[in-house]
Amino acid sequence: MKLGLIGAPVEESFKTAKEKGLSFLEFCINIGEDVDQFLGNIPQISDWSKSYNIGIQSIGRWGTDKIDKNGKIIEEELQRSFQLIDAASTLGCENFVCGCNYVKELSYYENCQAAIEYLSKLIQYGEEKGVTISTYNCRWNNFIKDEMAWTVIHGYLTNLGIKYDPSHSRYAGCDYLKEMRDWGDRFTHVHIKGSVIIDGKRYDDPPAGLDQTDWKTFIAILYAKKYNGGLSIEPHSENWVGELGEKGLDYTIDYMKELLIY
Repeated sequence: MKLGLIGAPVEESFKTAKEKGLSFLEFCINIGEDVDQFLGNIPQISDWSKSYNIGIQSIGRWGTDKIDKNGKIIEEELQRSFQLIDAASTLGCENFVCGCNYVKELSYYENCQAAIEYLSKLIQYGEEKGVTISTYNCRWNNFIKDEMAWTVIHGYLTNLGIKYDPSHSRYAGCDYLKEMRDWGDRFTHVHIKGSVIIDGKRYDDPPAGLDQTDWKTFIAILYAKKYNGGLSIEPHSENWVGELGEKGLDYTIDYMKELLIY
């Protein structure tokens, strides 16, 4: 398994990853982000990747609508996904990650049908470019985030992966270790983010290793599932910022390196 970091597509991110002994960066070009600006910077990003010897492990797109209220694919968003898959291919990036919105005017079955149609197009395009397509288990404008959706959608799309983050499962009241046991063989990318729940509610996302997640068992299950992908650290707390955030990041890096056997 490789340890990396979610960062902005700027040179400073590569410098940070290199200084901290990490293997890769992950870029999230989410709703509201300037996709064209990112695409225009691909040659420069490629140069930084080679210069600092830091790979790009995943490119993702969170929060956007893929399906309209009539259950039809939003063509503009489909093309954006294709463009980001092209970018991933150019950068030697293995993964493109996205979700799919739930349309309240449609039944659950119809939503699954629409998501399968959309994701099938991405999978076919990704196969041509050497890029694996995965869904994220974050709840941000995405309903493909639990066992019911995975059973229907991933059960049908057998080459569709899962980007997994235990914090989302914990905050939703799910059993993340059970989800790993049952679906870990489909994991293609993993986020490392701490989570603290107090009185049944989300309290903070501190650095991993200073939270309530059973990271030792988490890593052990990944090894049992023969997972050999990226572990992408995601600084996410409003409390752990500035100097404290920097120290927290260093803590997580050291903590995770102690858990990794090879």
